[in-house]
Amino acid sequence: MSPQPQAAVGAPLSRVDGRLKVTGQALYAAEHVVDGAVHAVIVDSGIGRGRITSIDTVAAEALPGVLKVLHHRNAPKLPYRDNSGSNNPPGRRLRVFQDDRVRFHGQPVAGVVATTLEAAQHGASLVKVGYDAEQPSTDLAEAEPDEPTTYARGDAEAALRSAAVRLDLTYRTARNHHNPMEPHATIARWNGDKLTVWDKTQWVVGTQTELAAVFGLDTAAVRVISPFVGGGFGTALRCWPHVVVAALAARETKRPVKLVLSRKQMYLGTGFRPSYEYHLRLGSDRRGRLTAAVHELDAETSSYETFTESVLAAGQMLYSMPNVTQRYRTVPLDLPTPLYMRGPGFQTASFVIESAMDELAHRLGVDPIELRRRNEPSDDESSGLPFSTRRLRECYAVGAREFGWHRRDPEPRATREGDWLIGRGMAAGVYDTARMPAQARARLDADGTALVDAAATDMGPGTYTSQTQVAADALGLTVRTVTFRLGDSLYPPTPPHGGSMTMASVGSATLDAWNKVRRQAIRLAVEDRESPLYGVAAADVVVRGGRLHMKDDPTRGETYRRLLARNDRTHLEADGSFAPPSGPERHSFYGYNATFAEVAVDATLGLVRVRRVLGVYDAGRIISPKLADSQALGGMVGGIGTALLEHTVTDHRDGRIVNANLADYLVPVNADIPDLKAIYLDGEDREADPLGVKGLGELVMIGVAPAIANAVFHATGRRIRELPITAEALL
Repeated sequence: MSPQPQAAVGAPLSRVDGRLKVTGQALYAAEHVVDGAVHAVIVDSGIGRGRITSIDTVAAEALPGVLKVLHHRNAPKLPYRDNSGSNNPPGRRLRVFQDDRVRFHGQPVAGVVATTLEAAQHGASLVKVGYDAEQPSTDLAEAEPDEPTTYARGDAEAALRSAAVRLDLTYRTARNHHNPMEPHATIARWNGDKLTVWDKTQWVVGTQTELAAVFGLDTAAVRVISPFVGGGFGTALRCWPHVVVAALAARETKRPVKLVLSRKQMYLGTGFRPSYEYHLRLGSDRRGRLTAAVHELDAETSSYETFTESVLAAGQMLYSMPNVTQRYRTVPLDLPTPLYMRGPGFQTASFVIESAMDELAHRLGVDPIELRRRNEPSDDESSGLPFSTRRLRECYAVGAREFGWHRRDPEPRATREGDWLIGRGMAAGVYDTARMPAQARARLDADGTALVDAAATDMGPGTYTSQTQVAADALGLTVRTVTFRLGDSLYPPTPPHGGSMTMASVGSATLDAWNKVRRQAIRLAVEDRESPLYGVAAADVVVRGGRLHMKDDPTRGETYRRLLARNDRTHLEADGSFAPPSGPERHSFYGYNATFAEVAVDATLGLVRVRRVLGVYDAGRIISPKLADSQALGGMVGGIGTALLEHTVTDHRDGRIVNANLADYLVPVNADIPDLKAIYLDGEDREADPLGVKGLGELVMIGVAPAIANAVFHATGRRIRELPITAEALL
């Protein structure tokens, strides 16, 4: 087949769902109207560890409007059976209302169901819970770790002993919470043994599978609907206990139940980026060629589940190094389970590795970019595989030119504007190019319009728009004639909307479906004696603007509408799919960036102000430049928050989160956001997927925090190895 003309892909289109959002017509989880719905409110544990000894629900149950108070003494025992593909292995879940054990502060211990939200909230305040409290373990530095996950190549200890230059550094990163705009919410309704939930989720298939496992149902008996998600950053990648509470309450009351978490409750049981203590020993020769690294890191997990993330990969492949040892230990604590947060694993590793590289460059008197160039690998030394694409050198060159890196005085504390010390720093970034199996269903109707369905999600990156662009070009239609539907488990299954895999996975399935439909139409035309294209080789036919024509003779052709009408066809349809090639990988797949930051630090007060950030990205083909910019600028804002503001504080006496609100958990606001700019290297990665994309949403945040930290050092001469960087640390 001739290549299809590309009119939509690569165009800076506005969001196709933008009007729905700005006019309030886009319905989020709590906004769906379900007849007869009542309200549930969760009662949170007041201790961080122990057992429930009593529950007094008399006052709550006597309140007008209260229908039921659920807790471990009256809730039915749920089967929690294993369903293949469940996003939480059997036996490791927090089993809601199934026993008297309290595992963390804020754990759901009861749920009040009432006819109004106000009655449910008042009822929850009247539930009195007695406890046999124990001292919780919530301090990473004082708890006993699990057995480590390890990696090794060469002999790192011996190489360090003989290294001409050695660094021995310890870094600490704070726990971060996702804090999306939309709170978690679920509406649950039973119809006999069938369950429907309207839920805030980044994975409708995962929530469907989990609920089926919890209630002992066939997967097909559960439907999950989530057409719009008001931000996620990873927090909605799994089915949390409140979803089970809503479904259980609906079954027990025989009424649809709506449950919306408060902002405080968003800190108590919907995941977070775990804190780390990360010890890095680094060795090099006197020219800066790396010879060895030893990574030893401890990370938070919960006492009832083991959470891990890809924090080791960057240390294995980002730079050429013959000797590497890694030890990664999870530390069980009396906390809720962490979860993936934007740039999971790589974000933490990037801060450590890129800060250390900057420190090594300063020690050697070498430019930080030049040090990285000297340690650029020719292939992935962790696997021996060639990189599918790796254009970090180009990222450095473009970024240095656009940022004006040559004007940077290498001496720390050398540039000053009045009371402000000016610093410039940079960092490299890397993120895994994830791809997973996905499916899509496409239908071209006789009126020339098209519809495609996939059980994907859109938490903000613009899935509706980017998938519509792919579909429009594959079928040769305009964007306005294509409708993409998502967010329903009745649609063909797709992977989680996280890990920057949606465009590569779902987009490739969408492309496959529409390629099949287009080929059906072309075959119909070239075999139809009444068609102007009769007898033409199918490979010579393309479609543009809904019209099939010969590639070399646009005058010879006809529209989809005319073709289908003449052949009495109401529609053409096809199922599309994508899966990474089976068997061992032949390439190493990653996206890359170089991030540059300029900061000003008040010499007297230690206040840090970011003045500008530039990111240059090797992210394959860019489907939608406007959406890409939205992702990149948002990632930079998130990186500024990680570097300077975000920090979840725990009172270790009882496990209570002290700053569980947006007044005390600080995130960047408009006044904190300076000049931000993103540049995308032109290119594609056809080894990764048929679209040639790499994924962008995670990559754009990685490298921002270390670039800022390195700029702070350049401004002040003070090396800060703990996030967030505070004024106190600089005084």
